[in-house]
Amino acid sequence: MLLVLLVAVLLSAVLNLVAGGFPLASWLAGDEAAGLILMELRFPRMGLGFLVGAALGLSGAALQGYFRNPLADPGVVGVTASAGFGAVATLYFGLSALAVWVLPIAAMAGAALGAFALLLIAGRGANATTLILSGVAVGALANSLVALAMNFSSNPWALSEIAYWLMGSLRNTSWTEVQFALPMVVIGGLILLTTRPALDALAMGEEGARAVGVSLRSVQIRLVAGTALAVGASAAVAGAIGFVGLVVPHILRRYVRYQPSQLLFPSALGGGALLMLADAMTRIVSGDGVPLYLGVMTALIGVPFFFHLIRTSARLAP
Repeated sequence: MLLVLLVAVLLSAVLNLVAGGFPLASWLAGDEAAGLILMELRFPRMGLGFLVGAALGLSGAALQGYFRNPLADPGVVGVTASAGFGAVATLYFGLSALAVWVLPIAAMAGAALGAFALLLIAGRGANATTLILSGVAVGALANSLVALAMNFSSNPWALSEIAYWLMGSLRNTSWTEVQFALPMVVIGGLILLTTRPALDALAMGEEGARAVGVSLRSVQIRLVAGTALAVGASAAVAGAIGFVGLVVPHILRRYVRYQPSQLLFPSALGGGALLMLADAMTRIVSGDGVPLYLGVMTALIGVPFFFHLIRTSARLAP
């Protein structure tokens, strides 16, 4: 399966590079302008697409393994919404115009604050149900604050910037965004990978996991911290992008024999491939002056799958 995923990543990367009218023939002929477009625009956009998709896929797989629920995704712990609030605050107050790094730093601060609030609300003895309910509460609060900012925004430019950011996009990506997101996504991903043995133990339930020596509090902290770093950094540079963390782990689960620990790395590869493919599709579908945003494309892909998942679950229910 890993070989198939690597081929999918390669094909998605190639399509991402050439989609949207890239002058491939000119580049092959040695045209300097085409080479500059490739190195300074297409490569960073492709790399960031893979990075963000991998973060979402890996986080989704880890959360689904912990909650033992195929409907869990990074949004369920409120990190994405909290990062969104941090970014929206800079747009609302006009702080994003001060420097290019202000918005991503604020988004990461929002993600960190949301993660801290989640652990604080859930408490030390929280089980999976308490943690997910706390995440829903944190996400709802962050979303309500975003809506409040949009409601009171008197600046049409700021309002449009907020709306566009919330739709998610990899437009105007440069190596700066890649350099900002890469270390935090890697660190967050490594933290999530340390939960692999615990995720397998949790397949027996929380009491069974405790019986074999798993510290649920330690798993929760690593899970929330890793998700906050990986997903928070992704939201900081690409905006709010949904469904990748839900769809990819569910598709790949059967190919790893439903072992949560074996699902993490394949989900990272699958998430990267899916997001690069979705980004290429946005450039192919977009009309002149009317761009289709990446978050909209992933929703168009994910919603039908979500309906299928609901119907399948209903048929399997006793």
